[in-house]
Amino acid sequence: MLTSLALIFLAGLAMAAICQRLKLPRIIGMLITGIVLGPNLLDFLDPSIISISADLRQIALIIILLKAGFSLNLSDLKKVGRSAIMMSFVPASFEILAFFLFAPHILRITRIEAAIMGAVLGAVSPAVVVPRMVQLMDMKYGTNKSIPQLIITGASCDDIFVIVLFTTFIGMAQGNSANIFDFINIPISIILGILLGAVFGWLLSLFFETAYAHRHCVRNSTKVIIVLGISFMFMAIENRLKVYVSVSGLLAVVSMACILNMKSTAFVSKRLSEKFGKLWIAAEVILFVLVGAAVDIQYTMEAGFAAFGMILLALAFRAVGVSICLLCTSLSLKERLFCIIAYLPKATVQAAIGSVPLSLNLPCGKIVLSVAVLAIIITAPLGAFGMDISYKKLLTKETK
Repeated sequence: MLTSLALIFLAGLAMAAICQRLKLPRIIGMLITGIVLGPNLLDFLDPSIISISADLRQIALIIILLKAGFSLNLSDLKKVGRSAIMMSFVPASFEILAFFLFAPHILRITRIEAAIMGAVLGAVSPAVVVPRMVQLMDMKYGTNKSIPQLIITGASCDDIFVIVLFTTFIGMAQGNSANIFDFINIPISIILGILLGAVFGWLLSLFFETAYAHRHCVRNSTKVIIVLGISFMFMAIENRLKVYVSVSGLLAVVSMACILNMKSTAFVSKRLSEKFGKLWIAAEVILFVLVGAAVDIQYTMEAGFAAFGMILLALAFRAVGVSICLLCTSLSLKERLFCIIAYLPKATVQAAIGSVPLSLNLPCGKIVLSVAVLAIIITAPLGAFGMDISYKKLLTKETK
């Protein structure tokens, strides 16, 4: 296992650096590393690593959601208001609708399998989008209309909405039935997840403040471990209670981080966000390399043309969804076009949940993973390049 981990880290980081020099997203290099090292080509990875990859992917997802929670500012959400709320679910809903309507005919899958695929593909990637929006905020591009804040807020909440839907659709596929209670569980899961995270976030902030008042300073590194431990506990609570009531453990993770961000001093919040960002460096490599290792490249190539067409059709639906969210706003046509481009990239969530149907032995497992990987390869560079070359032309630089 140690040899496999060495290969994952060293080869994954090397390929990521090469792609970065070529102006490609780093995740492309990591995916290629996984495909080459995986069982479908060189078969260099120990089976024990592959067997725990689902747990490792979930840990990576928790880390990126914690980072997103610490980066999310509720005052920015209030500032951009209705549009940010709509951006958190309308574009993803349009994309899921596209898969639900057309994937059964194009990819020869059932309606519920199409819904699962749409949920996997529906999320925008914070790993690609958030760093670029932070950079735009530093350079004051689009900040006069809070465009970077709008996109960061919408992208952070968009992932949670999609993951909750994905969990619901997976439950339907496993039970071979769909009823109204599955959809009623969605708002229940969201509300309970937010409340659970908010309560623990508030209690943690009190604990840290009390410790500091009594001169028992808790190091930021220790805070990170405590926050991670409670986040893992949220996932256990979700699994234990799902028989009785739906609770979104992942949403609780984001809610807790958001409340801690509000209650902590700006310096502490920034330090915690930076530390989770550093953890993400390692988690990102493991996540994307293992996703690449799970890909059957021959199967992906066979599904290639039809899957490619389905992805483009879904992106067109997504663009319509973004446009609807921005109606009746002060944004110009150029600024709205930038928002559409910024909402194209897919990577983090697709890597985290794309292989779940396969690990659950669902009939659609291979095709869902193949389309997810293909979507990452197409949209991550497309969105990244699009944002990098267009922001100066489409956004206004704030002069103050």
